[in-house]
Amino acid sequence: MERSVSNVMGGLLEQRYRVDSVLARGGMSTVYRGRDTRLDRDVAIKVMDPHLTADPAFVARFEREARAAAQLHHPAVVSVHDQGVDGDQVYLVMELIDGGNLRDLLNQRGKLPPAVALSILGPVLSALGAAHRAGLVHRDVKPENVLIGPGGQVKVADFGLARSIGVNGVTSDSEILGTVAYLSPEQVETGSADARSDVYAAGIVLYEMLAGQAPYRGETPISVAYQHVNSDVPSVPDIPLALDTLVRKATRRTPALRPANADAFLAELERVGTELGLTPQPVPVPGSLPENDRTVIMRPVPVAVGATPPSAAELTRPVVPKPPISPASSNAAAMTTINTGPPTPPPGISATRTMQRQDPPAPPRRRPAQKKPKVDPVEEQRKRRKKLFTIWGSVAAVLIIAIGAFTYYVNANRYTEMPTVTGQSEQNAMLLLTKADLTGLVEKVASNDVPNGTVISSDPAPGTELRKNQSVKIVVSRGKPVVPFIQTGAEVDAATKEIQAAGLKTAKDPAKDAFHDTVPIGKVVGVDPRPGTTLNLDSPVTLILSKGPPPRLPVPNVAGKTKDEAFAELQRAGLEAVEAGGEDAAENGQSRVARTDPPAGTVLDPTQNKRVTVFFVNNREVEVPDVARKKVREAKEELERAGLKVKVEFNKSNNATVVNQSIPPGQRVRRGTEITIVGL
Repeated sequence: MERSVSNVMGGLLEQRYRVDSVLARGGMSTVYRGRDTRLDRDVAIKVMDPHLTADPAFVARFEREARAAAQLHHPAVVSVHDQGVDGDQVYLVMELIDGGNLRDLLNQRGKLPPAVALSILGPVLSALGAAHRAGLVHRDVKPENVLIGPGGQVKVADFGLARSIGVNGVTSDSEILGTVAYLSPEQVETGSADARSDVYAAGIVLYEMLAGQAPYRGETPISVAYQHVNSDVPSVPDIPLALDTLVRKATRRTPALRPANADAFLAELERVGTELGLTPQPVPVPGSLPENDRTVIMRPVPVAVGATPPSAAELTRPVVPKPPISPASSNAAAMTTINTGPPTPPPGISATRTMQRQDPPAPPRRRPAQKKPKVDPVEEQRKRRKKLFTIWGSVAAVLIIAIGAFTYYVNANRYTEMPTVTGQSEQNAMLLLTKADLTGLVEKVASNDVPNGTVISSDPAPGTELRKNQSVKIVVSRGKPVVPFIQTGAEVDAATKEIQAAGLKTAKDPAKDAFHDTVPIGKVVGVDPRPGTTLNLDSPVTLILSKGPPPRLPVPNVAGKTKDEAFAELQRAGLEAVEAGGEDAAENGQSRVARTDPPAGTVLDPTQNKRVTVFFVNNREVEVPDVARKKVREAKEELERAGLKVKVEFNKSNNATVVNQSIPPGQRVRRGTEITIVGL
């Protein structure tokens, strides 16, 4: 009876491992957080699904692979503590990593900066390299199996488990959908996998980290697998050429063109990182916010309806309360009157003395009436116009000054100056442009003299006055040109454009064209020098074109014919007939043919070999060779070379061992005598 998930949780496996909460579910297993009650430590417990454990062959293979993975000790490998079988539950006890996996990080942040991607892939390749040196192949390298723990520690999980599942032939739609995006072409076609298959999958993981998505997508697993087999991985946009070349090299469809193992891939990765100046970066833990993600929270300020919202200065200015007005001061202000009587005498002077000194008021005198002067209307009009002119001139002058001041104020902070970036590194040049409030557009070109990553020129020139936030172009060297990878079967025009884009030129040499079984005539089958070679600018790269399938020349059966007849037939077939020497030579033109080398029916490639050696039968005696304990195939060849006919009895397999021969060795018999050998 199969145990459900709810029955597993809360129980003990082999009276030692307590199964707690579910961490993850997959098509093949469920991972739980657990506790090793004997050693008192937290662990991760992977319990295989019952439909797998029902097969005894799978259980035996799983135990074997788990033991092999447990021997793999590396800081970037999730340690395997134990494995076992408890009833119908087959489980694996592993190191518990609190955090998440690379898939969680990609879902959260999309594509990653090149420096971060290399910082993640480095430990992965280091772990795979340790496995390859130990004779283990992971077979299921994908983001879900790359765990990121606290502090950005990167570890690889599921060593050996993928191999057990793959060999057992157990599949499901969910498992295929999660894995087929990283399968190498040889795994899709034949199911075989070696260290180079892990290199391919790691290259696909690097592509996804840099591009934000896998290179191949489709509605069904079959459509994705078809693309792996029939299409080269495309270039990753907006990354350095050296890094893009490394991705394409690791994901070549032909295994021999990839790095031989994870150690070789890691060496290439470190070389490219050093060349590009990519320093190791802290690996972000899935679920954490980036350091530059900050949220500013402002408290609302009540504003009356229709009122002008307060400015930032008003929001920060302290408010001084006005002192309250007392009723006494209010009444005093309301009762104030104007005294129109005589002034109050100063203290010490009586009112009587003051009045005695005052004279009686004199009667008012009338002023004589003055006559208004006559005004000239013309003169008055002139004065009025002069006054208006002065007023309006002043107004105009004030407006001009105000407009000029406003224009200067507006434009004074809108312009900047193009800095000198020639000879700087690309990073320093972009920093200078940012400080000058300019936006840089980078164009990379090949150069024989300027080192890779150094600015060659800028447009506009240094010192030019520009508006802020204006875009400027800087031309950056990518070093000497490198022969690009040309897809087998590419059109000549497409290959020419790709080579010219690398700073090289194409050439053709019919003498270097080659036959190819699958590439049509006139399509590209290769380049000379080979891809990855560093050349000077405008150096020629020869396109090797296909001459179509090579002609096939089958060897006709001329056994029993005379020498003249056999040689004539071989020549008509386009082959070069050569007479054997020694005892196998012809006595005359009527000697009969015993056999040919290569044998009749063999198809020859005329570009490699067209020669056929003819052996003849004569009446001379030969010594029977000793063929005991030899393979049947070897014995037949030796006896036929001696001019004897061979008959095989009992086990006629070519790999069977000869245990007896009808004619004892050393005895001399006539050429053409039949000898019987017994295979076992």
